[in-house]
Amino acid sequence: MKRKNLSRAVLIALVIVAGVEGTSLFRTEAAAQTSQARARDVPMFEVDPSWPKVPAKWKLGDASSISIDAQGNAWVLHRPRTLKPDQAAMAAPPVIVFDAAGNFIKVWGGAGSGYEWVEREHGIHIDYKGFVWLGGNNCAELKRPGLKPVADDQLLKFTPDGKFVMQIGSSNQSKGNSDTKNVHRAADLWVHPQTNEAFVADGYGNHRVIVFDADTGAFKRMWGAFGNKPVDDDNCQAPTIKSFSDPGPQNFSIVHAIRVANDGTVYVADREYRRVQMFTNDGKFVKQLVKTSTPFARIQRDVFVGKPIVECGVVKPAALSSRGFFVGGFHVPSQEHAVLFAVRGVSVFGGGQLLPGERPGPRDHRGDGVRRGTAHHG
Repeated sequence: MKRKNLSRAVLIALVIVAGVEGTSLFRTEAAAQTSQARARDVPMFEVDPSWPKVPAKWKLGDASSISIDAQGNAWVLHRPRTLKPDQAAMAAPPVIVFDAAGNFIKVWGGAGSGYEWVEREHGIHIDYKGFVWLGGNNCAELKRPGLKPVADDQLLKFTPDGKFVMQIGSSNQSKGNSDTKNVHRAADLWVHPQTNEAFVADGYGNHRVIVFDADTGAFKRMWGAFGNKPVDDDNCQAPTIKSFSDPGPQNFSIVHAIRVANDGTVYVADREYRRVQMFTNDGKFVKQLVKTSTPFARIQRDVFVGKPIVECGVVKPAALSSRGFFVGGFHVPSQEHAVLFAVRGVSVFGGGQLLPGERPGPRDHRGDGVRRGTAHHG
């Protein structure tokens, strides 16, 4: 329930907040406020350099994804195999959990009996029952150091303590967008409580939304951009798009994020084409928002925002309301701890804090890959 108690500052930074129905707030503000007024209301985020408190015996690799559970704890998925050789022996297990204050709770994850752990950890989601869902986006042809040359074509489900529950798909077994048993380097997942269905942004290798029963893993339905049949176009490298248009191509590029609102509306971030598309629960296209002038729809976890643009230490993502209206953005004051590089995902605490997961960049930083910023209005 803490997800419903987001402060107004965090609401301004939201595109989609699962479980929040207060859309009249956004409609009223969108109609009443001018762009200048909205800009004045953009929150500032002060970085807490003490968050999180990683035990001294461990190091975190690339923090690829963060999810907040019903108790307000932060579940961080990182990539232990991205640590440098001199730190590899100190690698923490891939799943590490902190409370809202940044205190360490537990770790687990990695290879085990009865399932195929992903090679390149990408997305984590804690569903409404408390189960933990994981996916990966490794591409076999890239032959990344330390990783097996196989594609992450599976989704994994665990209990909060790391007990294996279910696997959907199998490693390196995808047959493309028509395959109903395997995903292909899926980017994100969201379990919708009202239907108990897992909606998957599938993702890097495929270009579709695919839906499974969250208990049995049975296939339910799938669709592509604009509700079309998705077309196979499997590439390891993200495409270089030099020009953008609205409505844009009829096929998704990288389907990087997905959320389902209380009313069943499905929001899908098409990363490379800079658009967010809205669908009914059964895949009927409703409308889309395209931002052709700036990188957009590139962050994954509990909010969709624009790709952060680092300008003199200031991070300037875009932000939308849950109905697709432009609301504003946010930025972090220019200070040593606020210079982010290659942010992978952002999650939101109930008290108004943002958690960006960060990949290592061309600078020296604390090495834990996770930050916390608290909002205030200047």
